[in-house]
Amino acid sequence: MDIRAIAAALLGGAMLVAAGPAKAESVLKVKPSGDVKILDPMLGSDSMARNFGYMIYDTLFAVDDKLAIKPQMVEAWETSADGKVWTFVLRGGLTFSDGQPLTADDVIASLKRWSVNDSLGQQLNQRGAAWQAVDARTFRLTLTSPWGMVLDALGKPGAPVPFIMPARIASTTPPNQPVTDHTGSGPFVFKKDEWMAGARLVFTKNPAYVPRAEAPAGFSGGKVAKVDRVEWLIIPDQQTALNALMKGEIDISEELSGDLIPLAKKSKEIVLARQDEIGVAQQIRINSIQPPFDNPKLRQALLHAVDGADFLAAVIDDPDLGRPCRSFYVCSSPYFTEAGFPKFDLAKAKALLREAGYDGTPVVLLDAAENPNIHAFTTVADELLKSIGFKTDLQAMDWATVVARRASKEPVGKGGWSIFISGPGGLDMMEPVSHLGLRSNCEKAWFGWPCDAEIETMRTAFADLSDKEQRQALAAKIQARAAETVPYVPIGVQYQIRAHQANLTGLLTPPAPVYWNIARR
Repeated sequence: MDIRAIAAALLGGAMLVAAGPAKAESVLKVKPSGDVKILDPMLGSDSMARNFGYMIYDTLFAVDDKLAIKPQMVEAWETSADGKVWTFVLRGGLTFSDGQPLTADDVIASLKRWSVNDSLGQQLNQRGAAWQAVDARTFRLTLTSPWGMVLDALGKPGAPVPFIMPARIASTTPPNQPVTDHTGSGPFVFKKDEWMAGARLVFTKNPAYVPRAEAPAGFSGGKVAKVDRVEWLIIPDQQTALNALMKGEIDISEELSGDLIPLAKKSKEIVLARQDEIGVAQQIRINSIQPPFDNPKLRQALLHAVDGADFLAAVIDDPDLGRPCRSFYVCSSPYFTEAGFPKFDLAKAKALLREAGYDGTPVVLLDAAENPNIHAFTTVADELLKSIGFKTDLQAMDWATVVARRASKEPVGKGGWSIFISGPGGLDMMEPVSHLGLRSNCEKAWFGWPCDAEIETMRTAFADLSDKEQRQALAAKIQARAAETVPYVPIGVQYQIRAHQANLTGLLTPPAPVYWNIARR
């Protein structure tokens, strides 16, 4: 037998024969910020599903470390003079993790499935998006009217991300049902046979993946897997995770809580740094379709009652770790404005409750008790609501249960909900078109399902503007309208702190954690 075949058999077996030196498998052990219950990043806006997606799928375009759109799976593209026809050519040699070639048909099926659940994808469809495979590597998009955000849509980094999966999966799995086959196009392979729900997810290096030649930057460039195996270990207790990190039992702990930062700083073997430079947009998400918050005056009451500084003070004592944003746009957004945003006013909040004729319907708060930030914010919200006259029902659960429960549109007495706290990535809150929280397109909106035709009309108009000043003016008008409809209540931006072993190199800081390019010294 060929010596290379023998070596391959030994390395692929359950045991290694100690007849000679063999390269040990390199393993990166990570405590992610939460558990992954939805193994389909196209299904919705769950951040853990998005992070899972970046492990095993790739995208046509991606943002770099300066948020500029760069080609990823695409090699070249061109646009017609009228802006209605876009033609794209894929890089050569692209394959899926099962070794099958990746073609234009796979791209089209993936984008059609993604577009149903994504705001930018929906806007593409509203412009009559028609996809055509020209040949195996070339595909064409034809619109009924030009749109300036085509590349922004195809390269959007926020959930749901337009990841590329095989057409046999994308075309046969409805957009509202999770995929069961996780054959991917990215740098790692999900080992479903080693998945232990609530305990561990395992990824191995994808030998079929061909990275770009450029250096990695943000989500773009060469996605080189420098370890053989990545294990996500679900450790709900932050102190337990930090202890494991300090003992060298894990390599990375995502989203370290503020109270543990001083302890982590004492170790010379641990490095602390921001996970990204944009932060997460902490917010109170409100169920707009069920009492009591189907009444806009009660939503306005909550908006007047929330002081973001009070919420942030419950979890951080360092101003470098977060700050309030009196805006529906994240603090770092070029469209950040306080126009129309009401001042903190508890008296006004109480008056709005009286005007609305609040009848005592309980406010059900979903409390992800194992998450220190969410638990603290939810506790503050509970006390605040009671102080202005609401009756509350605080229900403790884990984040995975919150993710499942928030999809319910039932009344609170039948398993529904009124409020949950969430921190979507700041990129999802930058501008009106892709803004996860501002979307007010009723059944297609994010959880809470705000419904307002005026906001939707202005969001659509925003995408047709090219002048920055005109865009900023319209963004301010959208904010003013949102202060009336209150799709959610902003708290502020919070920077996630990542702790890792000092011997790791190559950690990147895009707006979601990624695990390519990481190696040991």
